[in-house]
Amino acid sequence: MPEPSERFVGIDVAKAELVVSERPSLAQWSIPNTEAGIRTLTERLEAAAPPALIVLEATGGYEFAVVGSLAAAGFTVAVVNPRQVRDFARATGQLAKTDRLDASLLALFAERVRPTVRPLASDAQADLAAVLARRRQLLEMLVAERNRLGQPRSRQTTVVKRSLKQHIAYLERELRITDAELGEQIHASPAWQAQADLLRSVPGVGQVLAVTLVAEVPELGQLTRKTIAKLIGVAPLNRDSGTLRGRRVIGGGRASVRAALYMGALVATRHNAVIRRFYQRLLAAGKPKKLALTACMRKLLTILNAIVKTHTRWQAPEALTTA
Repeated sequence: MPEPSERFVGIDVAKAELVVSERPSLAQWSIPNTEAGIRTLTERLEAAAPPALIVLEATGGYEFAVVGSLAAAGFTVAVVNPRQVRDFARATGQLAKTDRLDASLLALFAERVRPTVRPLASDAQADLAAVLARRRQLLEMLVAERNRLGQPRSRQTTVVKRSLKQHIAYLERELRITDAELGEQIHASPAWQAQADLLRSVPGVGQVLAVTLVAEVPELGQLTRKTIAKLIGVAPLNRDSGTLRGRRVIGGGRASVRAALYMGALVATRHNAVIRRFYQRLLAAGKPKKLALTACMRKLLTILNAIVKTHTRWQAPEALTTA
């Protein structure tokens, strides 16, 4: 239970406005989501005893400025997954949704749940993550346009086909530029370069997965294998009730990281001796391919977490037995 003197703050973030709610006082107010408004918010929170925890939802970027300002002022800030908060709302019977209700709910969530505070990305790391997100967008558009080009000819005119080819060429050029930008940002930071080199020493880990982990998983190497698996969303979740034993499933976590990890694990089942033997053993035991590949994702993540934690490059099993 919180101490009587502890204060918790929830902030509902919108493009134009920040709605702030406190517990246990239930005080609530709104300010513009601007530089001046954020400065006023910081000053107002500094004027009293510092909150034990401030909680905001991830909103796709609108929260970056206020989170950075609050963290720079020394406040303890947690940015949480909106789905987690909505699940909490349903559990408490709060079905209605407005900005003011959401702010109150976030303050209650901070007080009752005490979400784990993760390291905040630096400005450079945020820039790297933004370039990586742009790369994913380009890939999605490229796949969609290639699929359209591959449709039956009866659905396409010469003008449409020419437009598709021109757009595909443009997207491929932008993708090459984005890849080059990712490489330059990694090379600009000796620490990032060293970490990326460590990660890429593992067979199956290419540039995309290495950059994704550097940009979007600053916790890599700092958490236990179970915690990092849960953070990314590759830990099996129980679905049991009474005598019923439901299928274990994965979910939540960081979907973009999980997508990159999936491709890395797929390659590793062919080119990484440890992952390949693990995958084949699961298949021989009768496990479905999808389940076996998910287990390989988790095992690969565990290996990468250990490599970053110990600052040790990958060593093939043959090298370990002859050492």
